[in-house]
Amino acid sequence: MASPVLSAAAAILLLLSEAGGFPARAPTAEPPRCGYESCPVTQPSMLNVHMVPHTHDDVGWLKTVDQYYYGDRNEIQHAGVQYILDSVVQALQQDPRRRFIYVETAFLYRWWRQQSAETRRAVTQLISQGRLELVGGGWCMNDEATVLYSAVIDQMTLGLRFLNDTFGRCGRPRVAWHIDPFGHAREQASLFAQMGFDGFFFGRLDYQDKAQRMRSRTMEMLWRASESLVPSNADLFTGVLPNGYNPPAGFCWDQLCDDPPIRDDPALEDYNVDSVVKKFLQAARDQAALYKTNHIIMTMGSDFQYENANLWFKNLDKLIHYVNAQSQGSGVNVLYSTPSCYLQELHRANLTWPVKTDDFFPYADTPHSFWTGYFSSRPALKRYERKSNGLLQVCNQLEVLGGAASRRGPHGSGDSDTLRRAMGVAQHHDAVAGTEKQHVANDYAQRLASGWAHCEPLVSNVLSVLSGSVSPHSYCGSLNISVCPVSEDNHQFSVTVYNPMGSAVSWSVRLPVNGSLYSVTDPRGQPVDSQVVPVSNFTRAVRRDRGYAAYELVFPARVPPLGFSTYSVSLLQRSWQGPPPPQPGAPPSIQNEFVKVTFDPDTGLLSSISNLETQQTLRLSQNFYWYNASVGNSDSAQPSGAYIFRPNTSSPFPVSTRAQTFTVQTPLFQEVYQEFSPWVSQVVRLPRGGHQLELEWTVGPIPVGDGLGKEVISRFDSDINSSGLFYTDSNGREILERRRDFRPTWDLKQTEPIAGNYYPVNTRIFIKDGRSQLTVLTDRSQGGSSIKDGSLELMLHRRLLQDDFRGVGEALSEPGDYYDGLVVRGKLLVSLSPPALAADTHRPEAHRQALPPLLSLQPGKTVAGQRLEFSGLQAELPPAVQLLTLSQWDSESVLLRLEHRYQRGESVAHSHPVTVNLQKLFSTLEVEGVSEMSLAANQWKEEMTRLDWRGETDAKPLHSREGSPSGSEVTLQPMEIRTFLLRVRRR
Repeated sequence: MASPVLSAAAAILLLLSEAGGFPARAPTAEPPRCGYESCPVTQPSMLNVHMVPHTHDDVGWLKTVDQYYYGDRNEIQHAGVQYILDSVVQALQQDPRRRFIYVETAFLYRWWRQQSAETRRAVTQLISQGRLELVGGGWCMNDEATVLYSAVIDQMTLGLRFLNDTFGRCGRPRVAWHIDPFGHAREQASLFAQMGFDGFFFGRLDYQDKAQRMRSRTMEMLWRASESLVPSNADLFTGVLPNGYNPPAGFCWDQLCDDPPIRDDPALEDYNVDSVVKKFLQAARDQAALYKTNHIIMTMGSDFQYENANLWFKNLDKLIHYVNAQSQGSGVNVLYSTPSCYLQELHRANLTWPVKTDDFFPYADTPHSFWTGYFSSRPALKRYERKSNGLLQVCNQLEVLGGAASRRGPHGSGDSDTLRRAMGVAQHHDAVAGTEKQHVANDYAQRLASGWAHCEPLVSNVLSVLSGSVSPHSYCGSLNISVCPVSEDNHQFSVTVYNPMGSAVSWSVRLPVNGSLYSVTDPRGQPVDSQVVPVSNFTRAVRRDRGYAAYELVFPARVPPLGFSTYSVSLLQRSWQGPPPPQPGAPPSIQNEFVKVTFDPDTGLLSSISNLETQQTLRLSQNFYWYNASVGNSDSAQPSGAYIFRPNTSSPFPVSTRAQTFTVQTPLFQEVYQEFSPWVSQVVRLPRGGHQLELEWTVGPIPVGDGLGKEVISRFDSDINSSGLFYTDSNGREILERRRDFRPTWDLKQTEPIAGNYYPVNTRIFIKDGRSQLTVLTDRSQGGSSIKDGSLELMLHRRLLQDDFRGVGEALSEPGDYYDGLVVRGKLLVSLSPPALAADTHRPEAHRQALPPLLSLQPGKTVAGQRLEFSGLQAELPPAVQLLTLSQWDSESVLLRLEHRYQRGESVAHSHPVTVNLQKLFSTLEVEGVSEMSLAANQWKEEMTRLDWRGETDAKPLHSREGSPSGSEVTLQPMEIRTFLLRVRRR
């Protein structure tokens, strides 16, 4: 972070005072004329057309990030981002009236590093004059349906910090700009508001919604994006762009376009100025009829345009000149502008705006084309991205706890930056969304893998510093298929379990081994219950030739907050003398202290679930089904594809009506293995002490020999009277109510009863009635719905044989490691509880699943004097508080985010304000100064000001409360996230 005039290092030293650590006002200086101050003069008595030259540069889609930047593989798509930036900078310097906006910081960062000092000075001047305006500012233009909120915050922080550090105050975007994502999440708007944005513009919304808004002139609104935060903390002015993000028809002058240029030599027979001006004036008036003020915005650009910026600017110069020459008669004034200048004029209009409180999902662009397939596309990549987010938090935290020795130590050089940038790219709306070509998906995965390879030495170095052991650490990345060389090959080894949560966790450790009996001791040398069971045939089939472990060792670990526990494991016996081998068939029931489930003796399927604490029982069945994908080549015959979900029938086909089963019962856990077909299986598991039923599913390779693509779901059917309602999370935070065949703000004409009722599920989905709530937690983003009362379904995997004609040009048929189709494994957690108590279970468990412990294995015995347990906190955080971010900011300061994990009113025990003392937070760090920041950490909170907007339901503009901390005590309201820059000293 840099203050408006100071670098981060200088600012933190100046702003942290001895008496309480409050930030002082930044010293004043003559500011450059950027932002709102640089906006051109408009004509109050005319229709003002704000023409915004722009390019939309996907951070990967049809080509990889590198291919897009360098202009490689142009046989796929002609696009070269470096040439766009070169050309635009040159064109802007030729005429001071010209303006341009840029969005994708990942590309700008790379380009900037390659520029000469002279070019850097020129670009800095253009930005300081407001002629090159940076909008959005994130590392990428992130997806909104399949991302977790913490990953969005991180990628925005990464991009905005580069802009702030490089360009100062003028580099800070005022406007959020999501012109291409395929639907828009309420939580995304809330995050943008908390980051300090004044407004938000996007390009895509449902065709029926858009038609209604055009008729009612409500294309611009005030989005009230939180039910918990006090207005206007999460209020965001939001505008729908009229043409997506393209220019009006007939006015595209890029080298990729076919529209004729302006031919303004009267001596030529094809002189067309008059016809162009007439056509433009009509387009402007048509657009103005859809909006409320005498200002409209036109996006003059599109995908990877302006590689030859002269083509665009030369014709735009002429258009402005000739239209304005007739302005007295036409009443139309045309000007080069930017989104922030347009927004400022809307603010000056001092109108009241319609208020929106729901979201913009699902999105359809034609009657039979609902973009709900990508909620589940590429499930393995979605899971890898979620796991990588957890590792990044571990890497960030340990860098803080380990200090200077983190990046260079006995295990080599490591860093968190590589994974941070890879995660920033992975949030792109064609990355984690799963809507890229296969070779691009491979590239995203490779970037994440490189990030892991850079993080692991850092983690090893810190664990060595904190424990005193320099033995090599190994991280088993294939535990989901029972592969881990250290545990398989060694008679003695230790397992260090690191917990990134702010509260202690209990975790079931499961490792592949080749012995039948082991002793396990905890950090105090006390024996720990453990169990050895055979590796299942399910796992052997998936693993193939990638491992040879015969058994799995299972034991419970208890780990302190922000710390680790090391467990010692020794082989006692190699020959098999474990529990009785798995027994064919399913038992009538399995249960632990808190949960009981029963099985149908005839089918082997789940038949009921009981909460033994609340004495509730629910009839509940679960099975796997698939939808056959539609095929075709038009809207009426729209096929399923990477983006679009369109089944060819409303009734899915069961994979099987019964499951072959066998059972494993031990003192630590009970498992029922269900095989539905050679390509679908599941383990139903109840661990000792668990409050949720675990369903570990394996799907694939999906057979397509019948010529039909398939979209596989897990469906739960119960006797809950859900009355057409179900509930999904928004990016892992607040819960939204969904009603089948209904939209809160417009009259829906339902044309796709299945796909049109699918919504993004990032961490949970539930149904409820007055007595019971059935909640299902996911381990990655998926599409889900309740197609009938009492029912929930989640889409697990998709394999399709046809493209859906939305640009990717490739069928979604992932080859897998063996080129016979992708096999995917995942986990669902199921719980039953009274609705009033449900959040007390699903809120903390969702965070535990998003931030699981990291396992590190070392061969041999632990060494004498080795520290076997550590916590970076003095005490656990309160149950309502989540440690969201702890990362090194510079040599003397760290970035801290704390969040209240509960919504207002959802928990009697926890939905109330909670206070945390920052001075008493860390065990190894002394906090010497505190400054509160905006959510993205690019502004001091006390200096953050936003434009006030008045909604139609508000008597007057609403103002946010001040957020500066009082001394070292910080109070969090329900759903509030607070961000601090701490100056720390190591104890």
